[in-house]
Amino acid sequence: MGPLERALHDAHARNAQRLAAEFGREGAADVLIVTATRAGRSLGAVLRTIAASLAAQGGASGLIVLGAGSIPLARAGDVRAFVEVAGSGERRALANNRYSADVVALGQPAPLADLPDLREDNALARWLEEVAGFQVDDLRGRWRLAIDLDSPLDVLLTGSVLDKAIDTRAARDRLERIRATAQDRRAELVVTGRSSAATLRWLERSTASRTRALIEERGLKASAAAAMSAADRPAAVRPPRSALGLLLEGRGPEALGEILGQLGDAALVDSRVLLAHRLGPDERGWPTAEDRFASDLLLAERVRDPWLRALTASALEAPIPVVLGGHTLVGPGVRLALRRRR
Repeated sequence: MGPLERALHDAHARNAQRLAAEFGREGAADVLIVTATRAGRSLGAVLRTIAASLAAQGGASGLIVLGAGSIPLARAGDVRAFVEVAGSGERRALANNRYSADVVALGQPAPLADLPDLREDNALARWLEEVAGFQVDDLRGRWRLAIDLDSPLDVLLTGSVLDKAIDTRAARDRLERIRATAQDRRAELVVTGRSSAATLRWLERSTASRTRALIEERGLKASAAAAMSAADRPAAVRPPRSALGLLLEGRGPEALGEILGQLGDAALVDSRVLLAHRLGPDERGWPTAEDRFASDLLLAERVRDPWLRALTASALEAPIPVVLGGHTLVGPGVRLALRRRR
């Protein structure tokens, strides 16, 4: 584990402890942190084990499933809503977003015994609704519940701190410049990747600049075929594709900064969509997490993968301020990235 992975791990540990305390205050009886015992197993395998354990105890308990980096901005009322559904004893569930869940509460955990080997929680709510027949509601109208700590950059966006030894100057500088651009009515902000109509509405209301948005590959993680009903599964799975990725295929990753400079005056880029376009949706085939996190902080010299290093260097040297990141950066985290500093 590299220093950037450790920094994110530490942020997850702090967030998990805070959430454990918050859920306890709202009535959750037991909190289990399973990171250490997952041992390479899929999330589906872990949840099947938990469901079997609950069944052996009588099966009366509800269950709340969430990642250690999930909902760092959750409030007491948000937590209470999940605890209430878990305690309902009914065949229903509540997610922060049913189409890409980071937290799911279930009134009846027993059906998890049939859960396939989903690698992550994003597709869990979809499986519960489409395959297991649960009534699934969500709280996607609460943007703060879509924030997820997937990268050290996301930790910075939430206002938390990283180890002082980690150089965040380049990322902070670009974020400040992008923030200023968003307040300039003569400027244009570029947003590419897994953004949403809700984010665009917020940008329209809250920024002075124009917005050029390229929304693509939403549901990249949540659209697992195993989470869909048999009737909805596509006959053939289309691999992830990105319009910006297609341009980079022809011109190389070194052209990223030049291309973005022709499109606007500042840019927020979901680099995971570009990686999925190039290497497929399975993160196990991508550059390492340490490489991806270094790229998010624009630390090009620390990125070992040649393609991602060239992409990061191009973003760093671009004629406009560019920040690379994941879904949080171009989705709900836009509000955090562009908020005015006091």
